[in-house]
Amino acid sequence: MNEKFQAAIRRFDEENSRDPNRENSQPRELLYAERLTAWVLRLSPDASEPLRLAARCQHICRWESPRENYPMTRPGYLKWRADLKKFHAEKSGAILRAVGYDDATIHRVQELNLKKNFPADPEVRVLEDALCLVFLEFQLAALAAKSDDEKMINALRKSWEKMTETARAEALKLTYGEREKKLIERALAA
Repeated sequence: MNEKFQAAIRRFDEENSRDPNRENSQPRELLYAERLTAWVLRLSPDASEPLRLAARCQHICRWESPRENYPMTRPGYLKWRADLKKFHAEKSGAILRAVGYDDATIHRVQELNLKKNFPADPEVRVLEDALCLVFLEFQLAALAAKSDDEKMINALRKSWEKMTETARAEALKLTYGEREKKLIERALAA
């Protein structure tokens, strides 16, 4: 990729390196960005430059807007998610502008960040598939450990419904713990 692309990725990674939360001794959002990028490239090896950029900045600086700052209700959760999408899109747009990207590219990355035109937009589908696969591969066990079965089954069903057949096939290849396997089986049986 070109110099502008490399500069943007470097800036995104610098921002995410500041995450005070750690996973495997690494800043959590930096690790998340790397995992999401890897899944996007696995699903779409010829992914466009805007899609690669969107994958790397999808959760940029997420720790700056913690869930705890919103009411612990369903509407509070939905408001938090909506605000986060806007925050990520604005932050990524500022970085892309600073490294020299044109308005059309910035707009496209933001469309992807905001998941506009889902499920009609094929690139948004790739990004959503990658997001679901990162959840299943790296976050499912931790969430299941602190959630009841019905909540997890509901979350798994929602993820499965959003995924393409290609992503579903990839999900079935992943290694899960015994409880996670049972939850997935129950979610898919209904």
